[in-house]
Amino acid sequence: MKKNESSLTSLISAFGRAYHSKYDTPKIFDDFIANELITPKEFTEIRDNMIRGIQFFNHEIAKKFQDHPDEILKWITQVQLSPTPLARAAFCEKVLFHEILLGVNQYVILGAGLDTFCFRYPELNDRLEIFEVDYPATQNSKKIRLANANYQIPDNLHFVSMDFTKGFMVRNLVKEGFLPNQKTFFSLLGVSYYLTKEENANLIHQLFTKLPSGSSIVFDYADDKLFEEKGVSNRVQNMVQMASASGEPMKSCFTYDEMEKVLENAGLLIYEHLSPVAINNQFFQNRTDYLSAFETIHYIHAVKK
Repeated sequence: MKKNESSLTSLISAFGRAYHSKYDTPKIFDDFIANELITPKEFTEIRDNMIRGIQFFNHEIAKKFQDHPDEILKWITQVQLSPTPLARAAFCEKVLFHEILLGVNQYVILGAGLDTFCFRYPELNDRLEIFEVDYPATQNSKKIRLANANYQIPDNLHFVSMDFTKGFMVRNLVKEGFLPNQKTFFSLLGVSYYLTKEENANLIHQLFTKLPSGSSIVFDYADDKLFEEKGVSNRVQNMVQMASASGEPMKSCFTYDEMEKVLENAGLLIYEHLSPVAINNQFFQNRTDYLSAFETIHYIHAVKK
């Protein structure tokens, strides 16, 4: 990545959240700030690229809506792009607010990208220290975007530059005010698939080695059907192929028992697990649009013993 350049992944994710906030009803997760971090030019370019790429996603939809580009965009966004980012964010923040009630006052967002939690909940500025961990280029770009949207960075938001996929360094967090002896909540969303099984196990172990019991993490992972399941309109297969084509191939998937063992070895217990069926029931029930839970993707909240 170039200096001050956002990762494409974070930009596309923000686009999906912005689209959902602007156009979808009812809301699964309302990121009403995401749109302010994407320039009109970027929004238009992503929109146009998606519409032009419909043949890759679905020939029948391309033909059916060839004269209705907005319906094509809605289909691609709701079927392919948005379901997992929306539902996992909704799940994560629901757990986070419960953890805050239980005394958590440190929140570490791994792979934060263009996350807007801090700015959607300014009332937590005096109660919660937030540490966003990501590549320096992504963070530099985000700071510029926040400034352009007239957002001041509050004292409780700390940017920690790190490639944590190559090894997590607590000292980088400590330099920004992180307290290792305090109960902490982590989010690791949209990351585990791009790490090997060994890298996932090492990362989770490193995160919790020195933290007190009660510290916890929410993350999503792909089950062992990832590379054989096609999904609705081949969307799982499309996801795997797009990741490979972009130079960031998906590397791992787990059975539930394998994931349970990884967590157990790091001293964690699974407190809540949502399968694709459970995710669909919790976040996508009774919708009349295209949104539904992604096949093969699970969510977990795990707590240190």
